[in-house]
Amino acid sequence: MVMRALRHRTLAGQLLVLQLGIILMVLISVGGVSLAQSEATFTRVEGRRVSALAELTAANPLVRSNLEVPEERTGLATLALQTVAQSSVTSVTIADEDENVRVSTDPLQETRPMPLGSTTVGTGASWSGTMMIDDERFLVSQVPVLSLEEDRVGEHLGTVMIAESFPSVWERLRGASSYLLTYLGIALALGVAGSWLLARRIKRQTLGLEPREITGLAEHREALLHGIAEGVVALDPQQRITLVNDVARRLLDLPEHAIGMSLRDLRVEGRLLEVLTGEGVADPDGADDLPRDDVVIRRGRVLVMNRMRVVRDGRHLGTVTTLRDRTALAALERELGAFRSTTQLLRAQTHEFANQLHTISGLIQIGEYDEVVRFVDAVTERRHSLDLLVNSRIQDPAVAALLMAKASIASERRVELRISEETSLDRLQPEDAVDVATVVGNLVDNALDAVSGGRPGQWVSVAIRHDAASVEVAVSDSGPGVSPEVAAEVFTHGFTTKAATAGERGIGLALTRLICQRRGGEVQVASTHEGGAMFTAHLGIAPVAESVR
Repeated sequence: MVMRALRHRTLAGQLLVLQLGIILMVLISVGGVSLAQSEATFTRVEGRRVSALAELTAANPLVRSNLEVPEERTGLATLALQTVAQSSVTSVTIADEDENVRVSTDPLQETRPMPLGSTTVGTGASWSGTMMIDDERFLVSQVPVLSLEEDRVGEHLGTVMIAESFPSVWERLRGASSYLLTYLGIALALGVAGSWLLARRIKRQTLGLEPREITGLAEHREALLHGIAEGVVALDPQQRITLVNDVARRLLDLPEHAIGMSLRDLRVEGRLLEVLTGEGVADPDGADDLPRDDVVIRRGRVLVMNRMRVVRDGRHLGTVTTLRDRTALAALERELGAFRSTTQLLRAQTHEFANQLHTISGLIQIGEYDEVVRFVDAVTERRHSLDLLVNSRIQDPAVAALLMAKASIASERRVELRISEETSLDRLQPEDAVDVATVVGNLVDNALDAVSGGRPGQWVSVAIRHDAASVEVAVSDSGPGVSPEVAAEVFTHGFTTKAATAGERGIGLALTRLICQRRGGEVQVASTHEGGAMFTAHLGIAPVAESVR
């Protein structure tokens, strides 16, 4: 019934009732301790007084003389009444050697034998303790009366019993301390006030929500976190993980007990640490709180992460970062890049052929037929020399076709694409050719972006070398180069060369590094003597079969 009633109360009401219950229990405990202490004090102090009074009465000559003469009772009743009146005891009883009561201030005791606290009392021993008499508890002291006559010294003449009733509970509470009830009342008032203030404070901290509402929110949060396809990681201002769902734990390779641990304890370092904490990734326009995507490579995965600061009432509560696995999307982008390169090649060739046809048409119109022949021969020789140069040094059709396409694009941008004399590449396995073409295409695109729109005479140089188990791709350019600050992190950040200079985000170099690492290699960047940049990639390949050759 009590629990059912509590469930229907508000959170503040439940706290108030529970606190009041605790306070009442404390008050009852304090009262019980006070009663126990009062009883112990009464037993100790009054026990000594009753024992001393009983010994004093037993030594009274009047008591001894009356007990020596059985028929004599002169003055015993008066002595007993005086003792009760002067000492404030409950009763005084005097019995003979057979424990028959001679005098007692309690009329009920005169009609029966004296009750003994111990069997040794009847043989002349003293006894003190508590005794139940007529269903009432008494503090009793029984002392023997001994003869002093010469021929009867030490003879047991009778027993004196003095009894004092125990005070009631109320009397003991009142006797424990004259201010005990006042203290208990003050404590009760302070407890009630404190409970009410605590209930109000908790009510404010829970934003006025009741327990069932808080439970519902927690259930909805868990369902939401574990029901979405994106990873979610929340950090407090001390960079401790306060929330992480299963997707984020899997993508970041975090342990099951990650909640409550700091990023340093989890050994999160590098670019991932910067994105999660916001250190070193401030927006150049100063709009750090605006949502934007950052690319991070983590354990062979391409992750796109978006971090938001959480602020409430001007207080920084932490950050929430969402992350998406874009590894599959990156692979799709790589395939789309091949189609895009083909489209750009066709467009560049169309533009080039159109210019050549316009030139031929103009020469025909003005009657310069010999110039037409010389122009066609020059175009044919230049195209043949490029085809011969590429095909003589690169035997793999996919890579050769890619470089032919890039040459047309470079020509359209007024950039010279050079094939290094050191270039030599045999025919590769199809899966190896795809990865090598992707690396070459990304590095050449970045180099073209770096030199396009610059001064005349810009160039991009490509060198490809291989042995039985690896391929090395080196792409250099005459552009502005890569600054040391960007060079240290360009692949971790996932920038392209264009992104490094213009501030746009991309994943070209990130994909290049990912492909190289998957094949047991690496990609690096360095500055050339001319001031440009040179990217060098190493990839492991499968041995080329004779049938493929």
